[in-house]
Amino acid sequence: MKRSAAEIVREYGPFEGVEAVHGVTYDGSHVWFASGDKLNAVDPDSGKVARSLDVAAHAGTAFDGRHLFQIAEDRIQKIDAASGKVLASIPAPGGGGDSGLAWAEGSLWVGQYRERKIHQVDPDTGKVLRTIESKRFVTGVTWVDGELWHGTWEGEDSDIRRIDPATGKVLEQLDLPAGTMVSGLESDGGDRFFCGGGPNGNVRAVRRPRRG
Repeated sequence: MKRSAAEIVREYGPFEGVEAVHGVTYDGSHVWFASGDKLNAVDPDSGKVARSLDVAAHAGTAFDGRHLFQIAEDRIQKIDAASGKVLASIPAPGGGGDSGLAWAEGSLWVGQYRERKIHQVDPDTGKVLRTIESKRFVTGVTWVDGELWHGTWEGEDSDIRRIDPATGKVLEQLDLPAGTMVSGLESDGGDRFFCGGGPNGNVRAVRRPRRG
């Protein structure tokens, strides 16, 4: 396993009225983060909140290219990104113990925090299609270039790790400084991960390791 210190390249926030950051996603131009009763879109260049949607936003967040998906207690809600209207809802596999959320390969990928699992879920029915075991509490989840990464958070320790999607084996690990939490995770499709900062109420950009 490759292990190295995470390189934090930028911090966003804290943001007015935001006590904690939960899920994080990226729509190609804005970083969205869940803050309990709102979804907030941040311009990654200016660091300013461009807009907010008044929706329940308690944990993981994902974007499928058109819609936002948001964990709200024991449900995953499908949201129109333009209007903020909730279009559909499916049960979350953990029944309220869910954390990270990602979109890839036509499915939702849901982190189950204390169960140390990642579920592939049918976005229309909520049916669990497969389950990957992790060795740590799972927070954020993201796919990039065929790689599955997830955030962890136990006590004062957090890291971002790449795992084998077939076996759950840890292939690479980026350690964050002590006391720096990861509460949501999303790749920008390039060389950055966006990470929620939990109770610090901020979002960090962490450099994704280069290949080759």
